[in-house]
Amino acid sequence: MKVTEHIAQAKDTLISFEILPPLKGKSIESIYDHLDPLMEFKPSYINVTYHRSEHMFKKRADGSFDKVEIRKRPGTVGICAAIMNHYTVDAVPHLICGGFSKEETENALIDLNFLGIDNVLVLRGDAPKNETFFEPHPNGHRYAIDLLQQVAHMNNGIYLEEDLMGGVKTKFCIGVAGYPEKHFEAPNMATDMKYLQRKVEAGADYIVTQMFFDNQKFFDFVAKCREAGIKVPIIPGLKPLTTKKQLTILPRTFHVDMPDDLAVEALKCKTDKDVEQAGTEWLIQQSKELKAAGVPVLHYYTLGKPHVIRKVVEAIR
Repeated sequence: MKVTEHIAQAKDTLISFEILPPLKGKSIESIYDHLDPLMEFKPSYINVTYHRSEHMFKKRADGSFDKVEIRKRPGTVGICAAIMNHYTVDAVPHLICGGFSKEETENALIDLNFLGIDNVLVLRGDAPKNETFFEPHPNGHRYAIDLLQQVAHMNNGIYLEEDLMGGVKTKFCIGVAGYPEKHFEAPNMATDMKYLQRKVEAGADYIVTQMFFDNQKFFDFVAKCREAGIKVPIIPGLKPLTTKKQLTILPRTFHVDMPDDLAVEALKCKTDKDVEQAGTEWLIQQSKELKAAGVPVLHYYTLGKPHVIRKVVEAIR
């Protein structure tokens, strides 16, 4: 079922989760161990992130180096299929521009369509850790809107091969990212809103936001979207604060602000266990306020902390 269909049929705020594929060499059981404690909450869907290859240098016997590509977290398509089969729940694979050609993207979409997967979340993706700026695959997409348009074309039966006639029309529900505190590469919020508006005009069916810790920033973002004529569902993305290091890591990595009250409370903590408790309580209050405001879905970035998310969802049921 499409994300938008879940939302249309819901009588209350829905729950969804996002997970990482396991590192190469790990078993699918690691995914089940991660999700098992959360499945009693009957999530409407589960997002599975996609990860590009990274360049690494391997030393030869003669002392020189070879530049090689390694994907540390492969298997998004297979994990989506496994989740749907194991739990009978919808899976939403991420699609990214970085590291993938248009042909590879088309083949992935064909596989997803064969598997009966109705949803995709379209993202540009980040630059590799060892590179400063994002560079697309030589035969890939530079911007998320270009990737979105490829999915939209396939929904209309248009494939990369121009002479391919009568191509099957896919039926993907397309999600895109929104940034309540502005994408870090956008010059200002107004420009970022225009980019988002273009993605919706190009066929995006819903928006899921970057994590945020101040609900007012989300409410202001939604208001700006509606003023711009963006009418699709807007889903808040939520993550708990669990360590003191995250007070600096999260703002630097994800370009989000920490509210004063949360930062002060976390800095008082003597251990990360105490920080996790404070972060859990904060997320519970965030979730309750968002649910009371009538958001369509509470989307939790689990990121290795299913026990925290479990406490939060238990508290708001």
